[in-house]
Amino acid sequence: MAENKGAYYITTPIYYVNDKPHLGHTYTTVACDVLARFKRLDGFDVMFLTGTDEHGLKVKQAAEKKGVTPQEHTDFFAKNFRDLAEVMNISNDDFIRTTEERHKAAAQGLWNKLVEKGQIYKDSYSGWYAVRDEAYYSEDELTVTEDGKRIAPSGAECEWMEEESYFFKLSEWTEPLLKFYEDHPDFIMPQSRKNEVISFVKGGLRDLSISRTTFDWGVKVPNDEGHVMYVWIDALTNYITALGFPDENADMFQKFWPANVHMVGKDIIRFHAVYWPAFLMAADIAPPKRVFAHGWWTIEGEKMSKSLGNVISPYDLIEKYGVDASRYFMLREVPFGNDGDFSDEQAVTRINAELANGLGNLAQRTLSMIFKNCDGTIPEVTDFTDADNGLFTMIRDELITHIRRELDVQKFHEALRYFKMAVDAANAYIDEQAPWKLKKEDPERMKVVLYTLAECIRCLGLVIQPFIPETSEKLLGQLKIADDARNFDALPVPLAGGLAIDKPEGIFPRIERKDEEKEGQAA
Repeated sequence: MAENKGAYYITTPIYYVNDKPHLGHTYTTVACDVLARFKRLDGFDVMFLTGTDEHGLKVKQAAEKKGVTPQEHTDFFAKNFRDLAEVMNISNDDFIRTTEERHKAAAQGLWNKLVEKGQIYKDSYSGWYAVRDEAYYSEDELTVTEDGKRIAPSGAECEWMEEESYFFKLSEWTEPLLKFYEDHPDFIMPQSRKNEVISFVKGGLRDLSISRTTFDWGVKVPNDEGHVMYVWIDALTNYITALGFPDENADMFQKFWPANVHMVGKDIIRFHAVYWPAFLMAADIAPPKRVFAHGWWTIEGEKMSKSLGNVISPYDLIEKYGVDASRYFMLREVPFGNDGDFSDEQAVTRINAELANGLGNLAQRTLSMIFKNCDGTIPEVTDFTDADNGLFTMIRDELITHIRRELDVQKFHEALRYFKMAVDAANAYIDEQAPWKLKKEDPERMKVVLYTLAECIRCLGLVIQPFIPETSEKLLGQLKIADDARNFDALPVPLAGGLAIDKPEGIFPRIERKDEEKEGQAA
């Protein structure tokens, strides 16, 4: 077991149950899964939460359109998100649904605490409301179309609404929030999102409507059941529901709160970096340590849209590339935090170059030569050259430090860039050393080279586990690495010589391009 380095809590946003999961949901969840797996292997006690946001007017309207109850509607779509987690090999520790009784108790507990603190009052509200966003917008935030429609920055159409509402005194938290951002410079990442949030808060915050009377699908407001909670005070509370709130003395709450990272899409950064810390500070609860807002995927230059028919299902990815290759590509292709463009051609190029021809070819060549030329046994050697030791230093000693540093700031693409550099170095080493020639010219040196490569493959297999867990398991299995020697504490412990291996099997098949498939059919 790795030395325990303490608690680490990471969350996805809870996904809205108005459609099937798509590439964007998959991207966020896989990123969180990689971080959770990495931290576990690195000695942390990890709590990883995902789930579904199931209340609000959108859900009620969608259910009515289908002729089902809101609960039936949410049950169906929540299962889709659970299934996605299983299919993409997600290692979440809990799955929260906002229709659960434990969550209703938590949301009402937070509400009561805000009431006690004098942070909630009742008044009437009127304004431009976007049903799709579950949010009100001021007139100056809207774009007016030629036919007079008001369009929110998100693209959602707004309608004028008037109703009695409870309000949260958000206006009182303008200066405390700005002070909090100043004191915690890494609270909002990346920097571009931080600048956006600070600019919004500096513009002055207005009190926030936090209840509705025009529909009843939501958590009831304590002592006033004619109101249901506005979706964001309901939804955001999920992050503490899973830790046992409203019991702040619960073991899980004491251990894991505040969260280390809330991972969200850039479209909901305001709710997580403004409303959520304000709610928490107003209730005398510590805010999370970081909110990281990643970018959006476009599809060959166009935004994903049901109307355009270009929404990518995670199941499409799996069918084309497999689970691990899909996970790798999503986090390797685009700097996390930026928008990225998905194309099949680029996915195939990246997967073939770095997984099939890179790691896969390195492992297959090395283990096949060991199996064939060393009686299927890892060579027992001691006499290493500067070239061998240089490769050990890079891959066994330094690589994990680079990856740890980059993942601590959610730079998944940079972590994988260092991994690729290490794979490239090992492949360059095998070409330079040419063990197939050494077999005749210097068999003892051949054994040293093959051991060096096997040891580097072990280390590569260990550090890449969070990204491609199934493939890593196969690779480490071929080297006969015991389960209790697969955490990062095992990295400095060299591979034992004299260990028998089985005949190796390829870990990453090369993916054929569409044009190659057509050429093959024509031939």
